[in-house]
Amino acid sequence: MFSGWGAYTPLNYFFEALALAAFVVEAWAFIDACTRPSRAFLAAGKQTKPLWLVITGVSAVIGLGYAAYVKNLSVIQILPVAAFVAAAIYLTDVRPKVKEMGKGGSSSSGPYGPW
Repeated sequence: MFSGWGAYTPLNYFFEALALAAFVVEAWAFIDACTRPSRAFLAAGKQTKPLWLVITGVSAVIGLGYAAYVKNLSVIQILPVAAFVAAAIYLTDVRPKVKEMGKGGSSSSGPYGPW
C-alpha cells in the first residue's frame, strides 16, 4: 500500500540526515574558500578564488535547497550529488594546497617534508 509523501519512514529520515550532512560539508567548503587569500590559489596552481567561491557557493545553495525540500525534489537527484562532489574536490584537493601556500611555507621544507 502506498504511504504517500506525508508519511515518514526510517529511510526518509536517513535521506534527510544524509542531505543535511552533505549541506554541512558544502557550507564548510564555501566558508573555507572565503577565508583563504586569493594569492594562495594562484601560488598553489589551482583555479582562481572567485571561481572556487562560485563553485562552492552554488553547491552550498543546492545542498541547502535539497536539505530543506528533500521529499519534494525526487526528480532532480543528480544536482545534490554533483554539488557534494564539487565540495569534496575542493576540500580534498584544493584546500590542502591552498592552506599550505597561505601559510607561506617554511624554507627548510622540501616536497616530502622537512630537510
